[in-house]
Amino acid sequence: MSKINAVITGVGSYVPDYILTNDELSTMVDTNDEWIMTRIGIKERRILKGEGKGSSDLGAKAVQQLLEKTGTSPDEVDLLICATVTPDMQFPATANIISDKVGINSAFSFDINAGCSGFLFSLATGAKYIQSGMYKKVIVVGAEKMSSIVDYSDRSTCPIFGDGSAAVLLEPTNENVGIIDEMLHTAGFGRKHLHQKAGGSCKPASHETVDAKEHFIYQEGNHVFKHAVSNMADVSVEMMEKHNITSEDLAWLVPHQANNRIIEATAKRMGLVKEKVMINIEKYGNTTSATIPLCLCEWENQLRKGDDLILSGFGAGFTWGAILVKWGYDPK
Repeated sequence: MSKINAVITGVGSYVPDYILTNDELSTMVDTNDEWIMTRIGIKERRILKGEGKGSSDLGAKAVQQLLEKTGTSPDEVDLLICATVTPDMQFPATANIISDKVGINSAFSFDINAGCSGFLFSLATGAKYIQSGMYKKVIVVGAEKMSSIVDYSDRSTCPIFGDGSAAVLLEPTNENVGIIDEMLHTAGFGRKHLHQKAGGSCKPASHETVDAKEHFIYQEGNHVFKHAVSNMADVSVEMMEKHNITSEDLAWLVPHQANNRIIEATAKRMGLVKEKVMINIEKYGNTTSATIPLCLCEWENQLRKGDDLILSGFGAGFTWGAILVKWGYDPK
C-alpha cells in the first residue's frame, strides 16, 4: 500500500477593507513613513473595524472562500485547526466559533497558539491527521485581529501589526507531493522578550493591569530581531541541506512577514535571489499566524505542481521552524 501524504489542495484568504497607512499612523504616534519603511518595511496594514468583531470573523471569511474555491461542502470537513494569538475569548476555541459561522457541524476543532509560528505548527499537526489515514479533509486557518492587542501610543510596536486571515485545505494523496518534512522548535526563555503581560491565569485582568497597559504586546525588539534572524535562517538552511536542495532547486521561500530585514537575511543565508522570496509585508504588516498562508494565496497563480517551497517562521515563546512543501496543483 502506498504511503499516504497530506497535500494542500486549495487556499483562501480575507483581509479587512480598512487600510491604516503610515501617514495616518504618524498622526497617532511619533513616527513617520521613512522611519517605518527603513526599519521594518511596512507601508500599510489592514484593520478590522466594527463592534463585536473578532478573529473568528476574519477566519470565517477565509474559510468560506476556501470552501467555495475547492467545491468543498462544510459537512465534508473532518477537522478545523485555527492558529491564533488573538482568540475571540478565552474559551471556547476560536476554531469552534469559525466552524459554527461557516456551517461545519460534523468536524472537531481546536486552536493552536505558537505565536507567529502558529501556522507552521498547525499545518504540521493537521498533516499528521491526514497521514495517519484518520481524516480526508482538514482545514488549517490562521486568523488574527492583532489590532486588539496593539498599543497605538507605543511607536516601537504599533507600526508592525495588522489584521488578516488565510486558510488551506489538506487532503490525502499517494503522489510525491504535499507536506514533505518539518523542523519545529521552541525555547521557553524567549517569553521574557515577547509576550502579553496580563490577562492569563498568572496575572488576571484587573483595573491595575488595564491602567498599566499590560494587555498589549510587550516586545524587546533587539532581542527578538537577533534570535529571529539566526533561527529562521538556520532552520531553513538545515532543511535545504537535509533534502539536498540547492538555491536553484528551490522554487520559493515563504517566510513569516515580521520584518523585511529578517526576511532578507534569511534569503541571503539560503542563497536565494529576491525573485524567489514571497514578500507582502509592505501591504499587510505582520498578521502573525496569517502571514504565511496569505503569501500562498497571493502567489497561488504562480505556483506549479511539484514546486519545492520552504515555509519558515519565528514567533513568541520563542517558537520557530521550517516546513518543506512540494506544491500539489497547477493554477486553476
